[in-house]
Amino acid sequence: MTSPRDHLPELSTEEKASLTSGADFWTLKSIDRIGLPSIMVTDGPHGLRKQAADSDHLGLSESVPATCFPPASGLGSAFDPELAERVGVALGVESAIEDVAVILGPGINIKRSPLCGRNFEYVSEDPIVSGVIGAGLVKGIQSQGVGSSLKHFAANNQEFERMTASSDVDPRPLREIYLRGFERVVKDAQPWTVMCSYNKINGVYASQDPWLLTQVLRDEWGFEGLVVSDWGAVNDRVAALVAGLDLEMPGSDGAPDRAVAAAAGSDPAVAAALDASAGRVLDLVGRAQVRPAVTGPLDVDAHHALAREVAGRSIVLLKNDAVDGAPLLPLAEGASIALIGEFARTPRFQGGGSSHINPTRVDSALDALTEAAGDRVAFAPGFAFDAAAEGQDALRDEAVALAASRDVAVVFLGLTDAEESEGFDREHIDLAAHQLALLDAVVAANPRTVVVLSNGSVVALPFVDRVPAIVEAWLLGQAGGSATVDVLLGAVNPSGRLAETIPHRIEDTPAFGNFPGSNGHVRYGEGIFVGYRWYDARDMAVTYPFGHGLSYTSFAYGAVSAEVTASGDIAVTVPVTNTGSRDGREVVQVYVAPVASAVERAPRELKAFASVEIAAGAATDVVLTVRREDLAYWDIRVDRFVVEGGAYRIEAAASSRDLRGSVTVDVAGDAVLVPLTPESTLAAVFAHPVAGPMVAGAFAALQEQFGGEGDGIMSGEAMEKMMMGSFPIGRLPAFGWGLDRDGVDQLLAAANAPQA
Repeated sequence: MTSPRDHLPELSTEEKASLTSGADFWTLKSIDRIGLPSIMVTDGPHGLRKQAADSDHLGLSESVPATCFPPASGLGSAFDPELAERVGVALGVESAIEDVAVILGPGINIKRSPLCGRNFEYVSEDPIVSGVIGAGLVKGIQSQGVGSSLKHFAANNQEFERMTASSDVDPRPLREIYLRGFERVVKDAQPWTVMCSYNKINGVYASQDPWLLTQVLRDEWGFEGLVVSDWGAVNDRVAALVAGLDLEMPGSDGAPDRAVAAAAGSDPAVAAALDASAGRVLDLVGRAQVRPAVTGPLDVDAHHALAREVAGRSIVLLKNDAVDGAPLLPLAEGASIALIGEFARTPRFQGGGSSHINPTRVDSALDALTEAAGDRVAFAPGFAFDAAAEGQDALRDEAVALAASRDVAVVFLGLTDAEESEGFDREHIDLAAHQLALLDAVVAANPRTVVVLSNGSVVALPFVDRVPAIVEAWLLGQAGGSATVDVLLGAVNPSGRLAETIPHRIEDTPAFGNFPGSNGHVRYGEGIFVGYRWYDARDMAVTYPFGHGLSYTSFAYGAVSAEVTASGDIAVTVPVTNTGSRDGREVVQVYVAPVASAVERAPRELKAFASVEIAAGAATDVVLTVRREDLAYWDIRVDRFVVEGGAYRIEAAASSRDLRGSVTVDVAGDAVLVPLTPESTLAAVFAHPVAGPMVAGAFAALQEQFGGEGDGIMSGEAMEKMMMGSFPIGRLPAFGWGLDRDGVDQLLAAANAPQA
């Protein structure tokens, strides 16, 4: 049986060039004479957005009905790759039914700042969470014979000038924070495609960066699939092709194809790149052709039920104080409820922009709570979404009167599409003033108030000390209303955890002052200290830390144990007991840090996690694996990841600041032979296995000459610190300290010579 790639030698240069750009907004070109069909790609990532009619030029016309699952801001909070894989399977099934070859997602860019307008589409501020959840989604999608498109590669962390701005990132944060999640997904799940981002990275467009698309993605990580552009991301088509971009989307007037064909005819390097890219396009079509037959129609009810389950697992219970001797949530059976807030009636369940799904149905919290609690529920909108709309005072007064007449008030607050969406960044992290004024008035009328938040990215919580219960309900997809009520009434025990820190103020955030940049550049000045790494390194107060989330039960942790396995990974065992009266799910988090490090490191970094269901009164040993490769930092001296040898502190935790136990293990380090230069310090020279012994005698003489106790310009100890810590070997000849210039040159040559 032949595959499409078998026809590559038969194709003309023009036909090969035609394969490397789309036929229109959503489809690839066919070549009838070799029997090559056109295939379709569509937007995702939390639902299928296949346009029902001919594509408009923006690709924004109405799409076919599909299940809208919780966007990544919600799904990431479940901290469960198996749940993500189940969502991926459902996305793959719906794509296959609609004969879609590739669904565009998941998006795993880091939440560098809470102001990024597209944060609802991204998983976390942490690369391990982003990579693990992203790999789960990819595995699930591709298990159904449908491709995924991992995006947006890379350092795409804002909407402002997203098509032209340069993300100026130093090597360590670029590798350790912004690329690490992509590396995890590529190595663990091999997505069929990777989508390059619009922006530049350190001055080079991602679409035409051979370092990014070829050296890192293919040569280092072993990516086997196709690189596709974000829609309209190609600046120079020929340069992009040579860099490793295989497919430009969307289709155009043909001029770029002609430019590629002409360049290939005169430049062997372009011709070779064209062969490689055309071959990958043929491989993609071949993969799509062998998809198993799908039986339809879609089981709408089953997928809606899954969306409801996932939404319930995504909700984070931030606060649940006792009122009159008992936690306010779940709501007491028989209590009368004032349900307040337009979001309860008109849910905002997804973000705006290219990921907007046409849902098969939408549950509202008002309908779900009314169905469950009947006439114990009364509703008041409390506010209009448009702050400038008339009648806000009257709506507030109505809601306050209702709250005063009921046992408990449940107030839905949040962000509108006008406040966060693809295409623009937020200007602040505050809820609208008229919503906060409503809450103040309701709390004054009824202190038994629950706040439910509907938002794609974190918001400031100035009321945190004035309300007894807060539920972070994110954007939860089409079943979010029912899922929220499940949690409020206790049908579901909340188990979500914050995949991003909630700060007190935007001024406290790591990127403040370096976001969104100016004059076409944004400086990633916080370095590796992104998210919780920043707050923990500074011991800075936050409203709620990364990894935080409460339950209707309680969990106790036993003594943590850890051992280094034969593979070099660390196996961590954490005994966990459900000490409450309800079944529940605990997210066990493992943070790691070297006890001592030669480079700047965060106090702790998440390296493994597990979501574990434990029955009331039961105990289980939770076993987690910390991969050796995740212990490494990017060593700029040798341009590679390096694991430092020595003791590592392993901490089991319920959040980055709720540490339940720790243990220390010894880890063997990677051998690092750093090339010596005249600028290398004496400390580096003495640490070198070849150069160190060669200069030991000379330095001993120096100590004898200058290091007498109390003699000379400094003590022996001070002299040694100065010499070892900062003195370059190339400066010694100027002082006549035992080595002339020829001696230094000979020393460096011997040190840097290939070792047998």
